[in-house]
Amino acid sequence: MDPKQIVDSYTQDVSALAARAAEARERIRHLAGTASSQDGAVTVTVNGGGALQGLSFGPAADHVPRVRLAELVMTTARRAQAQASQQIIAIMTPLVGENSDAMRFVEEQIPPSVLPETAETELSDYPGGQALNEDLAEPAPPPPPPDRQEPAPARRRPIADDEDETFGMDSPLSREEDW
Repeated sequence: MDPKQIVDSYTQDVSALAARAAEARERIRHLAGTASSQDGAVTVTVNGGGALQGLSFGPAADHVPRVRLAELVMTTARRAQAQASQQIIAIMTPLVGENSDAMRFVEEQIPPSVLPETAETELSDYPGGQALNEDLAEPAPPPPPPDRQEPAPARRRPIADDEDETFGMDSPLSREEDW
């Protein structure tokens, strides 16, 4: 085979790979993972890096205590991040190969998704119709009301005749005889 043909073929292969890589990069840049809680109380959208892009609450969120709503947001966000990660792997696999060192590197760059073992439960499973995740603990009782007593006024030490108010030190600028 002619060396020029080998170089031309190699150049075409590299150019095609570069074009596929640029396309993959663009697809990853624009991908989003979206997940909703089973009851529709929470919907979360994240970008390919897992950063929050959108958060919305459905009508069911009105019946969920704030502590549990926060946990539901976090659980739903982790599900959205896992979805985004799977999209990245799906985009990269044809480019670098399923069992390649490059794919292992890609997978190492994606933070592991820690999804709860238990599934979200239905609204009717909780008093007041609130949607919760089974693994969530009961919220802590509210803190006791603050004391209504007024704080004691700050006590000041009387200033001696031979000092001014600047940290209890004599100041030549404050003495009348220096004026």
